[in-house]
Amino acid sequence: MSENTAVSLQITNLSCAGCAGRAERALAAVDGVKTASVNLANATGQVEAAPEVELVQLTDALKSAGYPAAESEVTLALSGMSCASCVGRVERALLAVPGVLEARVNLASESAQVRFLTGAVRAADLARTVTEAGYPARLSSGAPDEAEQASQRKADEIAALGRQVLIAAVLTLPVFLIEMGSHMIPPLHHWVAANIGMQNSYLLQFALTTLVLAGPGRQFYTKGFPALFRGAPDMNALVALGTSAAYGFSVISTFAPGLLPAGTANVYYEAAAVIVVLILTGRYLEARAKGRTGAAIRKLAGLQPKTAMVVAAGEAVETPVEEIGAGDLIRVRPGERIAVDGEIVSGSSYIDESMISGEPVPVAKAPGDELTAGTINGNSALEFRATRVGRDTVLAQIIRMVEQAQGAKLPVQGMVDRITLWFVPAVIVVAALTVLAWSLFGPAPSLPLALVAGVSVLIIACPCAMGLATPTSIMVGIGRAAQMGVLFRKGDALQRLQEVQVVALDKTGTLTEGRPALTALICAEGFTREEVLRLAGAAEAQSEHPIARAITAAAGKGLPKPEAFEAIPGYGLRAQVEGREVLVGAARLMGREGISLDGLEAEGQRLAERGETPLYAAINGQAAAVIAVADPVKPGTPAAIKAFHDQGLKVAMITGDAAATARAIAARLGIDAVKAECLPADKVTAIAELQQEHGTLAFVGDGINDAPALASADAGIAIGTGTDVAIEAADVVLVSGDLRGVVNALTVSRATMRNIRQNLGWAFGYNVLLIPVAAGVLYPFGGPLLSPALAAGAMALSSVFVLSNALRLRRLTPAIDEEQSVSPAKEAAKQEARA
Repeated sequence: MSENTAVSLQITNLSCAGCAGRAERALAAVDGVKTASVNLANATGQVEAAPEVELVQLTDALKSAGYPAAESEVTLALSGMSCASCVGRVERALLAVPGVLEARVNLASESAQVRFLTGAVRAADLARTVTEAGYPARLSSGAPDEAEQASQRKADEIAALGRQVLIAAVLTLPVFLIEMGSHMIPPLHHWVAANIGMQNSYLLQFALTTLVLAGPGRQFYTKGFPALFRGAPDMNALVALGTSAAYGFSVISTFAPGLLPAGTANVYYEAAAVIVVLILTGRYLEARAKGRTGAAIRKLAGLQPKTAMVVAAGEAVETPVEEIGAGDLIRVRPGERIAVDGEIVSGSSYIDESMISGEPVPVAKAPGDELTAGTINGNSALEFRATRVGRDTVLAQIIRMVEQAQGAKLPVQGMVDRITLWFVPAVIVVAALTVLAWSLFGPAPSLPLALVAGVSVLIIACPCAMGLATPTSIMVGIGRAAQMGVLFRKGDALQRLQEVQVVALDKTGTLTEGRPALTALICAEGFTREEVLRLAGAAEAQSEHPIARAITAAAGKGLPKPEAFEAIPGYGLRAQVEGREVLVGAARLMGREGISLDGLEAEGQRLAERGETPLYAAINGQAAAVIAVADPVKPGTPAAIKAFHDQGLKVAMITGDAAATARAIAARLGIDAVKAECLPADKVTAIAELQQEHGTLAFVGDGINDAPALASADAGIAIGTGTDVAIEAADVVLVSGDLRGVVNALTVSRATMRNIRQNLGWAFGYNVLLIPVAAGVLYPFGGPLLSPALAAGAMALSSVFVLSNALRLRRLTPAIDEEQSVSPAKEAAKQEARA
């Protein structure tokens, strides 16, 4: 594994929070592992390890702990192999891919069977690896991709649980009717005694219950007892102990009642059987609910087409998208989705980029323009050259970002982990003490009552609810955020955002469009507008800054090329144009260079008070002109700032602009605090000052110079239309450039954390209140002694409640009706509705 690379593994046998904690500790104990996090809701493990750590060490650790990593298998169809040495080269290429466990290549059938760790590598990447090794490969015809395989596995799991519930229920129903019906309906008891006989009814219950426990219920024993013997009991161990106790006591009562104290023999077959039915029913409902938590990811993945028309030798051939390589020429027809990222070679059209940019209006594209996978071509055919394929496309990066954030562990989860570590052992101890207390102090017959109370304690305890409380809310919340155009790069930002008290905003490209235009140029004596604009435009042509582009655009075409160029971060630039030294930048640049501005400074001040940004140009060490540039405020900015204030937040602006310009814009927009004339390093200082004054701070920016501030803020939010550097430094990314997305991010954060608190309150409250009830503390005061069957029903419903509550987040609505912010998942939902 490469350094600082997070490896994702699908983990099996996770049934409760204790399981997730033990799997996580097993991974963390491997030498060289830096961080390890296991998510119970989606059964994934995220690991970051040193380069020397091999995947087999991680899989061995999981296997030893009893939670093996899931494996997948795929068949690749190969071409170009001519001899046995080719087979060896293909196998070596495949085995070199991290995550591949086994590769078997068949020369005769020209195929490769590859076994790999689910989640660690994609089948499409395997095909691409072999192709790059010189042997064109593709997934075998009809072979499902990862998304289809995952969906099928989930469907198979749900179907299997459904069958188990049905079989268990059919076998349990006669037992329940004979035993519980006899207690509730005296005539039925007399009928059973007269026509079947009590001993025969016990034998029938024994046979049916044995089938239930040995069939659908076998999983509790094959997983629970090994975990118990390893000293790491889990939810399965509680069920195994409880049902075994009820079943064992019943078997003795049936076949050897003389071994028990007189008057204590009784059967509890119905309790053991009903417990299995109810818990399997709970797991069935839980699996169905878990399947819905990943809906956002499935919709995102569905945006990429499975095939594209690749042009080779003048002919277009329909090709699976996993076989497309960088450099391939692709033809896309009107109305089709773009398969991979690329650059237009021929043709022009309008592209619907709403799923990426958030802008509903299609964008005109011509040769040389970039295309993004998942966007929709308009009414003209195009040919484009693939530039990024597979995991490198923007859409794939978005999906990966959401998946990683969904698997994150929030700080609040630490408390839950510490409790669940000891929860199951503590429940076993409480159950043992309950049996002992009832046996010593309970009314006659004390032994059956002790058994009922002990089994009820074991069965009613629900570590599952505690384990699912946080991760399910995170999965659904982050998925819903993606549908609203908000991508959480780091899951813990979800918790930090709800604590924010002040939102600090960069100006250019964040508050404003980032596409400024020249509004004024006032020359000093001895200089002409044409001369200054020509030299300044030539110098600024080398810069990527939006203000530079405005000056270059105003200067027009035919500009000379500078002989030398130097960008001075936070100040401006220096260039040598036609033998003259040209400086363009803020007043502080002129001050640093010792250039007197004379009357130009007053003009600059006047322009700044109008909300325009003044820059100064100097030629050969002499102040030549003040240049005014204005950047229009984004349409959604006023509404976003009002929403911040409505939520009780302070709003600050941090900018490199002149103080007068910044104050003018702040006054117009109702911004509370202004930090102006800030260099990149000054922005970090400004953030520290605002944190000291107001508390937890979120910073929103888009440029390279915002990266330090994004990293130093409590929560960094990058505008998705900004630079890659800013996005990498941020915790949250807005797909569109609209500030209203920040409001939505805050809304999702607060709603998700509220949902987590509700889940945790329920999970802990349920266990704290009902375990004592199950133990019988209310019985001496006339209260009920809970039956094991009712305890099983309560436990099953506990997990279902947590999942159902988390799924409510799917209905979360944007804080502001943001018609222009359309996210990838929102577009997927739209397409799904159309279909």
